[in-house]
Amino acid sequence: MNKITLFILLVSATISAQTDAKIYDIVDAISADRIKADVKILTEFGTRNTFSDTISSTRGIGAARRWIKSEFENISKGCNNCINVFYQKDLVTKEMGNRVPHDAYVVNVVAIQKGTKYPNRFVIMSGDIDSRASNTMDFTTDAPGANDNASGMAGTIEAARVLSKYKFESSIIYVGLSGEEQGLFGGAGLAKYAKEKGWEIIGVLNNDMIGNITGVDGVIDNRSFRIFSEPVPANETENERRMRRFYGGEVDGISRQLARYIHKSVKMYMPEMNPMMIYRLDRFGRGGHHRPFNDLGFAGIRIMEAHENYTQQHQDRKWHQIWRYF
Repeated sequence: MNKITLFILLVSATISAQTDAKIYDIVDAISADRIKADVKILTEFGTRNTFSDTISSTRGIGAARRWIKSEFENISKGCNNCINVFYQKDLVTKEMGNRVPHDAYVVNVVAIQKGTKYPNRFVIMSGDIDSRASNTMDFTTDAPGANDNASGMAGTIEAARVLSKYKFESSIIYVGLSGEEQGLFGGAGLAKYAKEKGWEIIGVLNNDMIGNITGVDGVIDNRSFRIFSEPVPANETENERRMRRFYGGEVDGISRQLARYIHKSVKMYMPEMNPMMIYRLDRFGRGGHHRPFNDLGFAGIRIMEAHENYTQQHQDRKWHQIWRYF
């Protein structure tokens, strides 16, 4: 069973509150071939840089997000229009960061599968649409981004294909986020949108680089993966900080508890896997699209391969040997 299969399981495990036989059916329904095919399609847009071509039907971020939207819409047709698909966007200007070469809209593709009992309670599963070349400001050079992060986007699409066949009490949001490489703009925009809409977000599962199994150190491991989680909410009040100092709880924040729940669920349903709890927001000095949600007080984690290979991240004109990932 490939590792991306596990990440799809995590969504269903988060929604289900007890041992449920249908989770095994969900795992069995996942297709590694479909995931690999989606990764390949995403690489064939040349570059998915947030500031790349939006007009072409075959190249650039515009073509990529339209394809993702059409995939979600086709999935919705297969479940009697059970998924509402739309774009959510925000304008990003050059003044907003040193990785912004020109003003542009950062556009997310959002697909909502409404819950039967708690329609305003959401589990979010995200992947990143965008890719980048070695030079962050280069939005024309080919940047296929198979691992970073077509793998996470393909996993999110496959989750929608499989989970749309079932009904859940809480709502699920499958989303392709943009602008990750320029400053987590897509996640920040959607987190703000969620706050304004009054969404009750019970968990954000950020799938970022979930496909690689061969580390730069030569280790090959398709069973281990990392779960990053921050210890306490970033927006805790001064009174909450003071109470924590005297009563403890510095490792019991909502994101850390979400990570523990996922860890427990994986060991219950897939004991052959090796989930690794990492007690940090993210890798040292790095960031992911769960962070903007954490900043606003939502529980969110990053799910990621255990053995990174830096030669397959942010490299120009490389297919990243995607066939080895599955």
